[in-house]
Amino acid sequence: MPANGQPDFFSIQIAEARRFHMEARPSKESLLAVRAGGCEHCATNYEIHRPSFPYIGIEFVAHGKGTAVLHGKTYSLAAGTIFSYGPGISQGITSDPQEPMVKYFLDFSGRHSKRLLERYGPGLGQALQTSAPGEVMAIWEEIIRTGLRATPFGARIVSVLLEYLLLKVAETTIPLGSSGTPAFSTYRRCRQWIENHALKLNSLDQMAAECHIDPAYLCRLFRRFDHQSPYQCLLKFKMNHAAQRLQIPGIAVKQVAEEVGFSDPCHFSRVFKKMEGLSPAQFARFCIRC
Repeated sequence: MPANGQPDFFSIQIAEARRFHMEARPSKESLLAVRAGGCEHCATNYEIHRPSFPYIGIEFVAHGKGTAVLHGKTYSLAAGTIFSYGPGISQGITSDPQEPMVKYFLDFSGRHSKRLLERYGPGLGQALQTSAPGEVMAIWEEIIRTGLRATPFGARIVSVLLEYLLLKVAETTIPLGSSGTPAFSTYRRCRQWIENHALKLNSLDQMAAECHIDPAYLCRLFRRFDHQSPYQCLLKFKMNHAAQRLQIPGIAVKQVAEEVGFSDPCHFSRVFKKMEGLSPAQFARFCIRC
């Protein structure tokens, strides 16, 4: 540790940074422990070359462009890209001097760290793209705020948030380089339309017609960029609305069913219970008790 109290693996080729370091060294039995993290605004000369790294590291590009060479494979970095490295993984990370990167990072260890990364995030020495960079960045910001507060519970909270972050990455992963393509833009447009007009939509054909594309193509877009079919996405939005309405004391299940496009209250109840785990009546009673 240098005299300034910052780890020696913190880069000095930065224009601005918010970074934290967990002083307490985790035990060998730790399942997951964050060692450091933060947000860095890369300088125009930002360039990192390391033959390895003592911890598992993940980085997320929020703005700008760059290049990462991980274990000999080159990845183009842009907003929404997430990549990882760790012990035995050589790293060469450079920022585009014309569009310097703003990037978030986390370094962690523990017996479950590699397993979690391989299951939910980019595998060691790999990169991926997220379809929800704003949501990912919001979680990272909460991690940084918690890390900088340095409370007695901070290390545990940050570890839990790291798991949440990796789950969000898994939920929103799309093929690398998809962001900004016409196909991804069409998917985002259609998904937003479905969310905004869910109460009046009832079928795949209707969704496709409203979005002005072929139903088969709409399904292909969701297979490529989502983890559900267009109709499953529609049902999720409908049930979210239904759950909000059922919190109103005295509201009838039949009324809520009609509002979300179900003419048969029994069918609505079956769908709601399958997705929410409780029948509409049970859900309403639970909300009243709370």
